[in-house]
Amino acid sequence: MNARGTPADRPSRDGADGRGAVIARALLVIGLLYAFLVGVSLLEDGIVALGPDVQDEMFRSVTNPLGGLFVGILATVLAQSSSVTTATIVGLVGSGLLGVEDAVPMIMGANIGTTVTNTLASLGHLRRPQEFKAAFAAATVHDFFNVLSVIVLLPLELATGVLSRVAESLSSALLGTGGGEFESPIKQAVSAPAEVIESVLTGVGATGPLLGVLFLVAGLALIFTALAFITKNMRALVADRMERTINDVLSRGGGIAALAAGAVITVAVQSSSITTSVLIPLAASGILSLRNTYPVTLGANVGTTVTALLASLATDRPEALTVALVHTAFNLAGIALFYPVPALRDIPIRLAERGSELAAASRRLAVVYTIGIFILVPLAGVLLLR
Repeated sequence: MNARGTPADRPSRDGADGRGAVIARALLVIGLLYAFLVGVSLLEDGIVALGPDVQDEMFRSVTNPLGGLFVGILATVLAQSSSVTTATIVGLVGSGLLGVEDAVPMIMGANIGTTVTNTLASLGHLRRPQEFKAAFAAATVHDFFNVLSVIVLLPLELATGVLSRVAESLSSALLGTGGGEFESPIKQAVSAPAEVIESVLTGVGATGPLLGVLFLVAGLALIFTALAFITKNMRALVADRMERTINDVLSRGGGIAALAAGAVITVAVQSSSITTSVLIPLAASGILSLRNTYPVTLGANVGTTVTALLASLATDRPEALTVALVHTAFNLAGIALFYPVPALRDIPIRLAERGSELAAASRRLAVVYTIGIFILVPLAGVLLLR
């Protein structure tokens, strides 16, 4: 506008600054993904360093399928992230401590445990009865779908091993190997920091189980921190588009498009909890109906499995990829089982609607439900099945 053109220049500088911020965040996410994979590698090394006696004692209860299921639920609730739980499980399988057969119920448990976040989010509307009723239904439809999927698919898997066999076939096709170890280039890339940390720790006298414990602590800390910052940065990158995308897709009728949107958004933000929790206030305000939020949550179930797939890249054992693919196969099988047939599709919806009516009539019941399903029942199951 003036001779120096300052106002005219400002938008271009702002645009350049905005692009620079996006690029910086994207590069940071890449670095955090590397740190996440280093954490998985450290976790694997820590389990090996603990020694067979300590390993057997730590995971004695996991050989019971129901025990493994409850461990998966409880671990995910405590970590507030199924991504952390599934990455840890993949690391255990990659170390050879945990077999695919024992890991599958834990993966299914993680799927149930991850729904606690949006259920807790719905409790934020407790003081406004009508909002709470809609919010609680939108949250618990995810709970009921995942629980029903486990009720059907866990016994089927235990009886036939169908999910494990499908996943094993896929991992063999992808890796070109039927067993033993494969040379993962990602594993090679992330092993260098682990070796540096090991040399530092052994230099100060840490050996045997102590070294294993320190590796475990360092690995879990890296996994937690990296995933937390990946989620934060990816949410900042796509936050402006998330709600708009969901609304645009659902305004056109949802269905398969809503399933895809839920999966893509969850892959982008690396957290199904963020995707599903965004839906809660939208449902509470009446912007979205329960039937429109439902397919987005199912898509989020599929999208969240990408974390386990990434974690498997930091191991040299094909079983790690197999258990990660079991996670994907389980969620896809649940959708294929319940979603195409209207009568089956409506079961979680009807359960959520009935549950929200009871919770709205007695809001204490919602708190009891949340604590019971996500803490007391799995804790009792873990203790009783040891």
